[in-house]
Amino acid sequence: MYKQKLRQKSFILMTLLYIVITAVVMYWSEIKSIFINDESLQVALINETSVELESIFSSNDDIVFTYPKETEEIYKELEQEKIDAVVKVSEENQNLKANIITYTPLKLTDQSTISSLIEYSAKIYGIQQLDITAKEAELLLESEPIIINTNLNEKAADGKSEDEKQSGIWASYFVGIVIYIFLMTFLSMITTDVASEKGSRALEMLLVSVKPSTHFQAKLIGVILIALTQFAIIFGVLYGFLRFTDGGVKWEMVKTFVNEISYSYVVYVALFLLLTIFLYLIMGALFGSLVSKVEEASQVMTPAILVLLVGFYVMISGIGNPDTMLIKVFSYIPFTSGMVMPMRIGATDISPIEPIISLLVLFITMVVAYLISLSFYKRSVLTYSTGGIIQKIKTVFKVTT
Repeated sequence: MYKQKLRQKSFILMTLLYIVITAVVMYWSEIKSIFINDESLQVALINETSVELESIFSSNDDIVFTYPKETEEIYKELEQEKIDAVVKVSEENQNLKANIITYTPLKLTDQSTISSLIEYSAKIYGIQQLDITAKEAELLLESEPIIINTNLNEKAADGKSEDEKQSGIWASYFVGIVIYIFLMTFLSMITTDVASEKGSRALEMLLVSVKPSTHFQAKLIGVILIALTQFAIIFGVLYGFLRFTDGGVKWEMVKTFVNEISYSYVVYVALFLLLTIFLYLIMGALFGSLVSKVEEASQVMTPAILVLLVGFYVMISGIGNPDTMLIKVFSYIPFTSGMVMPMRIGATDISPIEPIISLLVLFITMVVAYLISLSFYKRSVLTYSTGGIIQKIKTVFKVTT
């Protein structure tokens, strides 16, 4: 089965699609430059105040500022589109007043950038009314506190810094998306595969020489190997992009990022990912055995998909606040812990025992689900019935007991 799935067009196309998406993300800046005009915005700044604004309105790759005096020539250049905007800054009632003059409306991002610079200038202007210099005002605004977290409780877990927690949140968000995409793909694969064999009556011929338990295990192992193969290909390509492009700069950034969230986090994520995939594949094989034809596969998969969606949206809700009770509860539920617990590990201060308990619950649930599904699979794989999933289960017990 593994070799057969490996040669299927669907597997090849999906793997290539994931590789293309990865390449687009990695080289988005280069791709964007091909389709989007990245010429710098030309802005003339006319300063009619006593505040020194040149250090604030400084040029960069996105915007180039010039500092001419106000003349008719400036507005002619604006009409001829030699420059994109004129920003006229003046004083009014002890407040800073700015007039952004354009001939062609600016893009939203350009408007936001200029507005943020004007707002910062207004703060400088307001502070200068206190009879301090522009440099002193800028130093006052840009001063940052030195923050140290000290935990007096030696038994508590070491507190993470804000940067470490932010890194943990975004890493967990990425992990949650990966788990969601792959579970949806391979849950559908194993369910429809079993359902198609059962609907074509091929299973009746196959189970003459093969035990139902052997067939069940073969399906699980085959799809798991397919999933691991796709993981290896995609992350192998991703490693190549990171390691061998831009002189390895992106790879060094990834190493720094991993150091912030710790290598133990990576190990936990890998374990939760594998166990969650195993659990849902076991459910998928069982669902496939309940239906009589492949068209009914989506019907029996609905409960698992709904649970998966709930876990995904709970994980997304944790981006704003990963310390809520909702996140804590769902981090122990085995069908959602694979997406939710990594966020708690990376973005909150939890004791080391909590993720271990969650892993044990997930593992025990997976083993119990395997044993129940294996027993039920033997009864349901050659049973044909109509109706909803509850009715199908009732029919299996009625026929086989």
